[in-house]
Amino acid sequence: MSTRPGANPVVPTDRPPSVDALARTLASTGLPATICVDIARDAIAAGDPASAPARASAFRRTLLTPVVNATGVLLHTNLGRAPLAVEQDERPINVELDLATGERGSRQRAVGQLFARLCAADAAMVVNNNAAAVMLVLAAHAYNRGVAVSRGESVEIGGAFRVPDVMEQSGATLIDVGTTNRTRLSDYAKAIARPGTDIALTMKVHPSNFRIEGFVEDTSVAELATLAVPVVADIGSGLIDEECPWLSGPPPAWLNGEPGARQTIAAGASLVTFSADKLLGGPQAGIIVGRADFVAACERHPLARALRPGGLVLSALQTTALSYLDRRAATDVAFWRMVATPVAELERRANALCSARDDARPSATTALPGAGSAPGAEMPSFGIAVPGDHLAALREQPTPIIARVRDGVTYIDLRSVEPADDPLIGTALAALPASAV
Repeated sequence: MSTRPGANPVVPTDRPPSVDALARTLASTGLPATICVDIARDAIAAGDPASAPARASAFRRTLLTPVVNATGVLLHTNLGRAPLAVEQDERPINVELDLATGERGSRQRAVGQLFARLCAADAAMVVNNNAAAVMLVLAAHAYNRGVAVSRGESVEIGGAFRVPDVMEQSGATLIDVGTTNRTRLSDYAKAIARPGTDIALTMKVHPSNFRIEGFVEDTSVAELATLAVPVVADIGSGLIDEECPWLSGPPPAWLNGEPGARQTIAAGASLVTFSADKLLGGPQAGIIVGRADFVAACERHPLARALRPGGLVLSALQTTALSYLDRRAATDVAFWRMVATPVAELERRANALCSARDDARPSATTALPGAGSAPGAEMPSFGIAVPGDHLAALREQPTPIIARVRDGVTYIDLRSVEPADDPLIGTALAALPASAV
């Protein structure tokens, strides 16, 4: 820098901006000021202040945000399973207040009575997911005792959820019966009669995400109910009624063999557990239905408090249950709306959207229930095929669009897309590059 009298000082041009000044340029991202400051500080420390906007955008992508599910997997575990709209007044909810007496009431009463009615059971209660429901049932009814489970049903499902591990955490002891592919009623009976074996329950477990075919044999709930110990059935996917009375026509063919809670109770199960965010189409929760004394024992167990849901979940479950009781689930529950959409309607939407770009074409596709529901089941669908892998570009949309790629072609399956989101699909298609690596 020159020090000659009267000379204009030379200001270094590579001086980084202040953290505060750079953070203020990120205000339009909508991120809290403290996070903008951290992002600005990191960008300056890296010697790349110009990267601050990209860093802010990347941070926002780590937050929860609504997306468009165009994968054709209707219950996508990575996308929260059943899509659900929740509207809640900013008012307290009488979660544990009995409005008739003004005294403290039961958190389980309101929703429990609805699911008991739906499943034709004596009673019901709610916990925060189905794994919790299974663990609570076992802890309340089989602590330090045995539970007989077919080897073919001692399964592991998503997230490393293993029946033996859950049983161990509950304090119950797993008693393997039968073989992987064939388990008869006599196998359970022999285990129960074996000297020194204290079996509290037999347990029927839904295979969830796999199917064994060929030389197989299993034992039904009705057969297990003839034994000297109670039977608990984990039906997993949450189909309320195999007859699907909320639909205008017969049950979909892909539901063949899927156990319903109502039928499982009628077959003689003392307790049935299932997920609320699969075929039920509600929020994440676990439902326990069955005999009043068995449900009451679960409610009294210390774990029940640790596993109880909050008011928002209970409110959403109540709305879902009322839709079923009022036979409105086919229109009110997003999952069943997607299931019931005719293929011809999906094809019409695909044809309209393909006008957004020259290389897009309508394509017949195959959709899946997903989330371990009805393993192996498929349903016809329709969507849009675009040459190239455009998954990253679709995820970069203001409302991210989640699609899938097969054989170098991007497929947007419309069965899992609400019609209201079609304009988002059209805008994204028009913005895609001509080709993608």
